[in-house]
Amino acid sequence: MPTDLTIRTYDTPPHLGRQLVLDPRSLAYRRAYDGQPLRATEWEPRIPVLDQQNLVAQGIYTSQDYGLDDDVDALSSCTGNAGTALLSILLTKDQAAGAGLDTDDATAAEHFAIGLYADATENDQWQDARWPSQDVGSSGLGIAKALRDRGLIDQYGHATTAEGLCTLLQTGPVLMGMGWYAAFNEPDSSGFVDADPNWASSPLEGGHEVCVTALEAVAHIDGALDPDRTVLRFRNSWSSSWADHGDARLTIRTVLALLDQIDIIQPRIDGVTP
Repeated sequence: MPTDLTIRTYDTPPHLGRQLVLDPRSLAYRRAYDGQPLRATEWEPRIPVLDQQNLVAQGIYTSQDYGLDDDVDALSSCTGNAGTALLSILLTKDQAAGAGLDTDDATAAEHFAIGLYADATENDQWQDARWPSQDVGSSGLGIAKALRDRGLIDQYGHATTAEGLCTLLQTGPVLMGMGWYAAFNEPDSSGFVDADPNWASSPLEGGHEVCVTALEAVAHIDGALDPDRTVLRFRNSWSSSWADHGDARLTIRTVLALLDQIDIIQPRIDGVTP
């Protein structure tokens, strides 16, 4: 196993599945905030909201489709699902079809996400487990490498600060891995997972990967980001019935509180604005 990686593993209940892995060689190319004006931005996935749970109801039978002994109804494949949502933004409909991603069919797109998850576990050299033999989750870094290995992106960059995250969102969507607390499972009526001020006192359930699709609001106090009024929106992979039609929100204050558990990766296609 590589010894120069930062690794934090979590238990992997089927609705989660992200592990924290940071590569110092990649972090050397992180995009730091350079003082540029930050504006609200939005990047809309071109696929339906995916669902890594309720697989059988979607017509996904892991026994016949992936050679497992039994059908499982949920996978720890949030990294693959988040990566698929992001890819659907970067590629046009025709480009996605050429890559094997059907942007009109949720079940086909979920199969694509599962395949991407499998590729990511092959890239996760820090662990021996591979899917479909073992469903132990993956990492944002593994997904970025899988996308690059498939020739679907040119490069990927990191951010390690809230300002850096907002900077990346000026040019495209972002993969964000984060610690997932039990309170996040029940967003408020506006879709805020961190509406409960005591969310940090709820149990840490594991690690989760989402696709950040919007910097919905930007506010400042004395020239610095206002952590309570600067808002992110992300696409989750728990079906369109969860939160705000499958999307949810959180404030930059929550990002700051979780920063030691967060990794931020932006897969990119050079010279192409989606």
